Amino acid sequence: MEALSHLRVIDLTRVRAGPTCVKQFADWGADVIKVELPDAEDMLGDREGSDFQNLHRNKRSLTLNLKDARGVEVLKRLAKTADVLVENYRPDVKHKLGIDYETLAQVNPKLIYASISGFGEDGPYRDRAGFDQVAQGMGGLMWVTGLPGHGPVRAGIPVADLSAGLFAALGILIALQERSRSDRGQWVQSSLLSSMIAMMDFQAARWLVEREVPAQAGNDHPTSMPTSVYPTSDGYVNVAASGNPIFARMAEAFGDPGLAKHPDYANPNLRSKHRVALNAAIAVHSRRYTSKKLIELLAKAGVPCGPIYKLDQVFDDEQVRHLGMAVPVPNPEGGEIILVGPAIRLSRTPSRMKRTAARAGEHNDEVLRDLGYSDADIAGLRNANVI
Repeated sequence: MEALSHLRVIDLTRVRAGPTCVKQFADWGADVIKVELPDAEDMLGDREGSDFQNLHRNKRSLTLNLKDARGVEVLKRLAKTADVLVENYRPDVKHKLGIDYETLAQVNPKLIYASISGFGEDGPYRDRAGFDQVAQGMGGLMWVTGLPGHGPVRAGIPVADLSAGLFAALGILIALQERSRSDRGQWVQSSLLSSMIAMMDFQAARWLVEREVPAQAGNDHPTSMPTSVYPTSDGYVNVAASGNPIFARMAEAFGDPGLAKHPDYANPNLRSKHRVALNAAIAVHSRRYTSKKLIELLAKAGVPCGPIYKLDQVFDDEQVRHLGMAVPVPNPEGGEIILVGPAIRLSRTPSRMKRTAARAGEHNDEVLRDLGYSDADIAGLRNANVI
């Protein structure tokens, strides 16, 4: 039995934040029904491409024209059987379609309805189109990323999209827990902007509590030094030796215990203040080793460190292979597709990769029959381009 096999989730989402949310349920056994417009295009590109396959595995597909009243009626029937519905339309769209929380809660009072937006369901920016890079900029991430003096820099992954999806999934699980006591559903909301600000974490707290505006620090940790990228004879490694005991162990491993006793490096604040000189002193030692030898030396001394991989190297690492982060999924067309595995492990009820992304409308007939539609009804909906 899979952990979430008792749940049915309606997925009205597209692009990335919404599908990221729903993927958390699909990977753990929920019956996820992806509802999409007939002949709709997705910004993720080719349906057979890596991005679409990675986000939409383990789902069934129902094509449904929600601009047609008959399509809305089908969705309401489906909502009556569901535990969760997730959407990431602009806030006004669901109301225009007649599929907003208040409407569907009348159909199913136990429904957990989750909305993911760019800026929130209300407020002065509610109607603006949301996009990950815009949220990165407005949330402060781009001014703490990159090298000082080089201008704002976007992160290399869609941090706002991914975090908004994950926070929404967490909110849904909280609401499901509460429903077990109240027997009532509720409206869960997350946004790219609020999620991005939440992800700023200690950097945001520096401003709110200390009124300090964090600046770009390149590869250095903003406050905990020495934590940075250091050169080796054949590349670079990450080293995190910020605490006094760890810093002393690193200096000892280098055969230079006096480094930890230098008055400029006597405590965290001084090490941060004198980071340029400290990094240069460490680099003198790190360059004497290959990356592999330096990691072995520091790991043995209990100093956090690691290689800096390109993605092909990531999946060739023995620990990554052990964690099973590259998961083969059966391909209906033959063979298999390798996708990124979940980051969570459960001891009794592990996740399962059952299927690749479904073809658009692949499960129309079985879903509609399950809702009580006859073959004649289904044919009529198909002829009217409702499905």
